[in-house]
Amino acid sequence: MVTDFMSEQLEKVREFIESFIVEELEIQSARSRGSELGSDEPSQGTGAFLQMLARAIQVHSAVELGTGTGVGTLWLADGIKEGGTLTSIDAEAEHVHLARQACDEMGISPQRVRLIHGAPYEILRKLTDSGYDMIVVREYSDESGNLIEQAHRVLRSGGVCLLVHALHGGKVADLAQRDEVTVARRELLRNLRADRERWTCSLVGVGDGLFMAVKR
Repeated sequence: MVTDFMSEQLEKVREFIESFIVEELEIQSARSRGSELGSDEPSQGTGAFLQMLARAIQVHSAVELGTGTGVGTLWLADGIKEGGTLTSIDAEAEHVHLARQACDEMGISPQRVRLIHGAPYEILRKLTDSGYDMIVVREYSDESGNLIEQAHRVLRSGGVCLLVHALHGGKVADLAQRDEVTVARRELLRNLRADRERWTCSLVGVGDGLFMAVKR
């Protein structure tokens, strides 16, 4: 009985946090298109947190790996400094097209948000050393470890790497879950946490978990 009550209260708290900052209509439209397409977009609370963090650390240049239909892109673009640039990369051409539609609806110019169709990891490898303030990772793969190495290379000192959907539907927190993707993501978080000489880390409970790693 007590457990049921606590679960109900925790769900109410989660819903309150997620809906506390209201999304613009253009972001809601992008989210709706994502639902139709089956794209796993960042939650409302996650988007608001990304926007706030970008403003707090005065992000001028950011990278988003995995654009989706542009939900996270719109949140991030609104948090970046005037004159700054967000480079968003997605392997799906349809995602890039829909994200551009979302940016157009929001009145965001191609100079402010550069949308690139291609393999995120391969393009990340070509970016400038220490040239970025923030990297947001939505797409995970077998190369996640290498991806983090590249993220460390392109971030400036004090720059932030954020892993969206870090808990993989809550499975990462359940040690009984041993499927390949869950284990790989769990190990990635543990390895980043253990690398204290290069990263300062935290796990934030918005959306499906948002893992933050600040380059030392």
